[in-house]
Amino acid sequence: MENHKLANAIRFLSIDAVQAAKSGHPGMPMGMADIAVSLWKNNLKHNPSNPKWVDRDRFVLSNGHGSMLLYSLLHLTGYDLNINDLKDFRKLKSKTPGHPEYDIDIGVETTTGPLGQGIGNAVGMALAEKNLAATFNKEDIKIIDHFTYAFLGDGCLMEGISHEVCSFAGTHKLGKLICFYDQNGISIDGEIDLWFTDNTKQRFESYGWHVVEIDGHDIDEINKATEEAKKETERPSMICCKTTIGFGSPNKSGTAGVHGSPLGDDEIEITRKELNWEHAPFEIPEDIYDAWNAKDEGAKKEKAWEDLLEIYKQKYPEESNELERRFNSEMTHEFNERFDDFLRDCLIQEDPIATRKASQICLDHFCANLPELIGGSADLTGSNNTFSKHNTELTPDNPSGSHIYYGVREFGMVTIMNGMSLHGGIRPYGGTFLVFMDYARNAVRLSAMMSLPNIYVFTHDSIGLGEDGPTHQPIEHLVTLRATPNLYNWRPADLKETAVAWKESILSKSPSCLILSRQGLPQVKMSEDKISNISKGGYLVQKDEDAELNIISSGSELQLAIQAAKDLDQSGIKVNVVSMPCLDRFLEADLEYQNKVIQKDLPSIVVEAAHPNSWYRILGRDDLVIGMTTFGESAPAKMLFEEFGFTAENIVSKAKKLLNK
Repeated sequence: MENHKLANAIRFLSIDAVQAAKSGHPGMPMGMADIAVSLWKNNLKHNPSNPKWVDRDRFVLSNGHGSMLLYSLLHLTGYDLNINDLKDFRKLKSKTPGHPEYDIDIGVETTTGPLGQGIGNAVGMALAEKNLAATFNKEDIKIIDHFTYAFLGDGCLMEGISHEVCSFAGTHKLGKLICFYDQNGISIDGEIDLWFTDNTKQRFESYGWHVVEIDGHDIDEINKATEEAKKETERPSMICCKTTIGFGSPNKSGTAGVHGSPLGDDEIEITRKELNWEHAPFEIPEDIYDAWNAKDEGAKKEKAWEDLLEIYKQKYPEESNELERRFNSEMTHEFNERFDDFLRDCLIQEDPIATRKASQICLDHFCANLPELIGGSADLTGSNNTFSKHNTELTPDNPSGSHIYYGVREFGMVTIMNGMSLHGGIRPYGGTFLVFMDYARNAVRLSAMMSLPNIYVFTHDSIGLGEDGPTHQPIEHLVTLRATPNLYNWRPADLKETAVAWKESILSKSPSCLILSRQGLPQVKMSEDKISNISKGGYLVQKDEDAELNIISSGSELQLAIQAAKDLDQSGIKVNVVSMPCLDRFLEADLEYQNKVIQKDLPSIVVEAAHPNSWYRILGRDDLVIGMTTFGESAPAKMLFEEFGFTAENIVSKAKKLLNK
């Protein structure tokens, strides 16, 4: 079968789907079709009948606006994506949305669309492959041995995230990462030479990449470049492919007009003539389907790996069981058996401790019992306390390590974490200051969208960090995180709550944020029977049958709520005190439990050194939040808490006013 026919099948499925949807991006699939033939027909190791095969090559479409390229490839090669699914492109609830959305059952490895994040995911996948290979491979058996391939475009390389992750990839010598750059010179606004004139070859060579420049429409040249890249084991590869966007369209190729709009019926008709494609919309001849179908070849490749796995199981049974456990996302026996003892140790802790330090104590426990926990920090390891005593450094020459120095790359860190999660076999956690979550925000959002169980360690959680001032003091960040669907945000008040927050985050099927204090906090006194309620997100620390008021708090301010309750009691005012370490989890509880914790016939005051808007879902109109509606100041923490009203005295004053006493 001639290569141009295989490429034209991609082009016209993409053209026809975009036209039927009356929206979409046909230009990139038309321009990258030859590159796709080279990779998917001649190089990619995959099995459409089993998209979850552990040792498959990973493929990421970073320039996700060209989603019909991916959908066409998945359909043609035999994944569970039929022609009607392609006809439903961009329709409600279809398998083929406007940008690829993570769906491993049909072969979509990650959600892409926000440009540049896909290449970050690919770096994470390649890093995961290198780590797992270094951990599980033996001299005689390479049980983890696959490549990560990514397509990307000019927009991906303009986004700053590409610098963060590609610099990191070069440093870490990710030689099994191979990228194809669709160098068509066009973005939405037109020809890019007015705003993007980087020397891409020199840029990536400076990162330590292997770089080649080729004709992106010459399949033999693409094949040769790919083979060279696969032999380059010490450097990631960037194959710069000079292409024509909208290849084959007589009037629109090479223009922005084909980037993000349908070709139109008239242009499609003459494009069919130009490329000698005589078939009706969505019609693919059987001989082309047969030439594209990858099921038989994929089954052979997976069978060869399964035969190797059987030998591996016999020779290395412990490693085999551990590998299987990790990819099945199962907890170890040690994790399940030792946590209660650890929690009892936390219960007897009496000394004040910052929750960021409490988090490190928890990591010392969990990393000892879950070797798949791979941590890191964006240049704040000593401040985030992400390095446990069971960690080793994951470096370019020690890829089997368990702690990553990401450098000052918050956005890059989270996109890489997303890729590691998507790859499987690893549970990543990563740290930075809460205020710098803004840099990583879009990647945190995508992790929530994909239900990736990343754990984000966000320290220095309030004005309590003190003298660094308002640039470093988070105010609106908790509101933003709590407003994000499918994301759990834990702000523990002491070691016990931090331990439960870590456990729940590890068990979660969605991402979690641990919001942790810089300053030391006293341990909350409680009986062992109350600890089980921490996992429900909110619970009664103190209950009085004659209570007139609920005081609700989280994190460092819980100590103030408890003290205010004592002071109010001396004035004859009884108070229920509620700790709310995870508002998101509490709101999932049944109303009976919620009403048991927060007595609805009583007025409530919430105390939290953050923007108040998170709390109005559980409060009445006359209830009160003592929070932050301005930016902070530069001063010692104690002085700031007094300045902004986070004192027991102020809570008492507000309570009496609320109760008209």
